[in-house]
Amino acid sequence: MYESVILRTVARVMMPLLLLLAAFMLLRGHNLPGGGFIGGLLASAAIIMQIIAFGPTFARKVIRVGYLNMAAFGVFFGAFWGLPALFFNLPYMDAFWINDPIPGIGKIGTPVLFDVGVFLAVIGVTTRVALLLAEEPELFPMYVQAETEELS
Repeated sequence: MYESVILRTVARVMMPLLLLLAAFMLLRGHNLPGGGFIGGLLASAAIIMQIIAFGPTFARKVIRVGYLNMAAFGVFFGAFWGLPALFFNLPYMDAFWINDPIPGIGKIGTPVLFDVGVFLAVIGVTTRVALLLAEEPELFPMYVQAETEELS
């Protein structure tokens, strides 16, 4: 955690912008460069910026998500959308698409839903790793010292 007004202001302004960009990259990824992985990295960058600016305790209070649970759900959600093809004697992960495109999004199908699973898994893993690193007392002794002073 850094005591910087500029960093905190930028972190507050950038979070919704990065989350919108992450959603945009997720939705356009099945037709153009992007997808669940890049979208997940952008979303986790927004959360990690909050961790850096305000500290992991604040980030856990504001964004109440079990990141390991999110990662596990993302893996299972992505793997689940490969199963419909097996019911039609097609290879696992064979794509099914809705015929009519959705305005502003495009065609939706099982690859998009797979990307949502990847998106959630990447957010869960990268954010959990960042939280573990931010809470490590040997790496960030100034945070542990500030935390103990606040509790006293």
